[in-house]
Amino acid sequence: MSILVPCIIAGGAGTRLWPVSREAMPKPFMRLPDGESLLQKTFVRAVSLPNVDRILTVTNRDVYFRTVDDYRQLNKTSAKLDFILEPFGRNTAAAVAAAALHVAKLYGEDAHLLILPADHLITDSAAFAAAVAVAQALADEGWIATFGVIPTKAETGFGYIEKGQMLNTAAYRVERFVEKPNAETAQDYLDGGLHLWNAGMFCMRADTMLHELQEHAPQVLACVGTCLEQSTSKEGNHELQLELDSELFALTPDISIDYAVMEPSQKVAVVPCELGWSDIGSWQAMRELSPSDVNGNQCNGQTILRDVTNCYIDSPRRLVGGIGLDDLIIIDTPDALLIADAKRSQDVRYIAKELKRQGHDAYRLHRTVTRPWGTYTILEEGKRFKIKRIVVRPEGSLSLQMHHHRSEHWIVVSGMALVTNGESEFLLDTNESTFIKPGRTHRLVNPGVIDLVMIEVQSGEYLGEDDIVRFTDIYGRVPAQTAKP
Repeated sequence: MSILVPCIIAGGAGTRLWPVSREAMPKPFMRLPDGESLLQKTFVRAVSLPNVDRILTVTNRDVYFRTVDDYRQLNKTSAKLDFILEPFGRNTAAAVAAAALHVAKLYGEDAHLLILPADHLITDSAAFAAAVAVAQALADEGWIATFGVIPTKAETGFGYIEKGQMLNTAAYRVERFVEKPNAETAQDYLDGGLHLWNAGMFCMRADTMLHELQEHAPQVLACVGTCLEQSTSKEGNHELQLELDSELFALTPDISIDYAVMEPSQKVAVVPCELGWSDIGSWQAMRELSPSDVNGNQCNGQTILRDVTNCYIDSPRRLVGGIGLDDLIIIDTPDALLIADAKRSQDVRYIAKELKRQGHDAYRLHRTVTRPWGTYTILEEGKRFKIKRIVVRPEGSLSLQMHHHRSEHWIVVSGMALVTNGESEFLLDTNESTFIKPGRTHRLVNPGVIDLVMIEVQSGEYLGEDDIVRFTDIYGRVPAQTAKP
């Protein structure tokens, strides 16, 4: 049988899970009650399949380092890691086209490509592996095999797949894909037995997908192919990175793989399966992962409740008191609070969309922001000032940079800092500090073996994160035309 290359598609903002899921820390990185992220669970599920020694991931360039951090904690088999890094989201057709071209070129056109969303939960790993084996057999016969989850309720939040002609005892030809139905139609689907939940996963030979893209979405294939030819790559330490060219990638049509290929193709089959699957697409779905107390409540964090029933309360950092509440979702983060009717949890996305329309930072960022070198947390801000707590990991380095409109005062709380301030380079120990004037180049490096913790006080007319000019950067965040020789 051909080699199997699982491809994890890690994109999207997860707007229905705001305020925990945000553009800069999307849904795949959300921690479940057991402490693992959805991305980590997808990675373990993929690497545990028989004869898999390489995982391909298509994701945004900005979350690459966070993705690698999640993988390295669990990569006990030392699977090789391929990354296709998108400069921005361009929908799933472009991601799948890039994956198929990449796999066909490096591992052969007959290689099996298993597309896996990064933000779904599957609790029955054995059933998943069995379904993948069936899908691989279909792939060898020229099919694009999808995974159809046998529905357990009349769900209106999922798309459906209608079964057609039986191909064998474990698979059917797909008659049609159906959009999310209303409640009455969903009940008819459940009662009729012909419809399955569309899990958004599929398996096929690389050349089959390339043929179907050429047949039904030739512009997507042509644009992505040109983009891949002009993109840069790096290889080393069992890892391959392919960074897509931004200008060429912008020319690719913005369309989902469902619309581009799956719906018009005549070569799509479905494997009915029971996987313990959920797309964790809302807070209502999230609450179903935790047991309820005697009053039907699920609480994470300290709560004092009186006459409160059927509520989901997630507030790990702040005490919540509640009186006379029923069927609410309450999600508390350091900079945003969500209170919603549990029956309307799907509508949370409208809050995220409105924040994006207003240009509010709470759509994009948390108060604590992850960077390749560590994290920063905004402690306080006001007119003309901002105070941050900066944590730099051992051997981590901020870019050599400059700001036009603000000064910065750095104070070391713990650890040792190697500082570049203008023409000077020096070490700062605990309780020592330095002042950086506007327009002066500077850099911060942690040369030690423990985390460097600092307080940064910014002052100036403009304190936005876009007031930064990078000259050199060890994480590749400086465009070639910007970098100094």
